[in-house]
Amino acid sequence: MSVVGARRGTDVANPAGTFADTPAVRWQPVTATVLCLFGLGVATYLTLTHFDTSVPLSCPAGGGFINCAKVTTSPQSEIFGIPVAVLGLVYFVPMLALNLPAAWRSLDRRVHLARLVMAVVGVCMVLYLVSAELFIIRNLCLWCTSVHVVTFLLFVVVVTSTPAVLDRLAMATPGPEGGDRDDR
Repeated sequence: MSVVGARRGTDVANPAGTFADTPAVRWQPVTATVLCLFGLGVATYLTLTHFDTSVPLSCPAGGGFINCAKVTTSPQSEIFGIPVAVLGLVYFVPMLALNLPAAWRSLDRRVHLARLVMAVVGVCMVLYLVSAELFIIRNLCLWCTSVHVVTFLLFVVVVTSTPAVLDRLAMATPGPEGGDRDDR
């Protein structure tokens, strides 16, 4: 079964609730998945160092501006008693699922909107954490910064590609708002 895309006249396969890759979204799923895996890895490491003192925190601990130990043990390293590193895990596990290539091909609009909402929530959390590091703790953690950069890059990938994904979804979905309309 196929649906003809109204704008470009392309044949879009629709097997099992997915739609085919087009130039609008090719590199984004792989890039987002790799970013999520990296973020999940760092969040896992930071969670381990938080709960297991035998796991060393590999970061300069001197008196300089870069001081991971000071940042990860500060009062701001927990929110409502939950370590920020655990919140990183709570963020990256569903974000990984939402950024797998199969999720990018989903015809379920909620998947794409959930990805967008998670990206926005993630970047808002990053803004809070960076401001806490710079203005309250007055130190920077390189591991934390790597997670912040990954979260920001995920935000950019998701926000810049979501309109194209939702547009393609509308074209691939038959019905009153779907792709087999001739009035576009």
